[in-house]
Amino acid sequence: GGTLALNSAYDRDEGDVAYLRRPPPPPVHLAGFGLGLMSLGLALAFLLPLGYRVAYSVCLVLSLLYSTPPVRLKAVAGADWIINMIGFGTLTPYAGWAATGVGLSAPGRWILIAFCPLFAALYPLTQIYQFEEDARRGDRTLARTLGVRRSLVVSGVAVALAFLGFSLGGAAADWGIEGSWRWLCLVVAAGAWVVVLFPWYRKRDAMSPHEHQVGMYRALVAWAVTDFSVALAWGL
Repeated sequence: GGTLALNSAYDRDEGDVAYLRRPPPPPVHLAGFGLGLMSLGLALAFLLPLGYRVAYSVCLVLSLLYSTPPVRLKAVAGADWIINMIGFGTLTPYAGWAATGVGLSAPGRWILIAFCPLFAALYPLTQIYQFEEDARRGDRTLARTLGVRRSLVVSGVAVALAFLGFSLGGAAADWGIEGSWRWLCLVVAAGAWVVVLFPWYRKRDAMSPHEHQVGMYRALVAWAVTDFSVALAWGL
């Protein structure tokens, strides 16, 4: 929550932002509020195991580097991508694991590795519809640098790498024949991404910013399907 507040304070978006159709002007002290919320979270993190505290601390630093001038790495193509891959992709799910105090197993390591390219796939898809506003701000995001076609190609390759990682995690867990339904969970999740990305790639040149935004919402659904499938496949 603090990360989003801090980012919104410096973005000052005027067009559609995710679920906000007409974002209001950010309050004067929004950046301070966001930083205070993140600091409160850091204090509470010390009630949890060491791994959680480390993950939270690293994410806090990444959030500052991502959003805050003069560094503001979200405006640097590639740096914005890497920060989100590490922070949202791997460290956030790792923090959930570390909070339990249970050691990280071999399948767990593969799952966390796989979520890194999975977020690498999602991140450019969240930026395609915002090209015009990013250009007005002078933000040279990854998606703006790549363009629509190459952004979608990169996302497709990253999805493939993610599901390779999930498959290696399944192999490390020794699912075998009796675990066929677990493999089916991964197939369903991978299919959700195929359903999103292939039509988007095929129609990309004829799509309006609003239609690209709809594509982003569909990608978020594919992400949720993947979360559920992974939790089901390894959790039961």
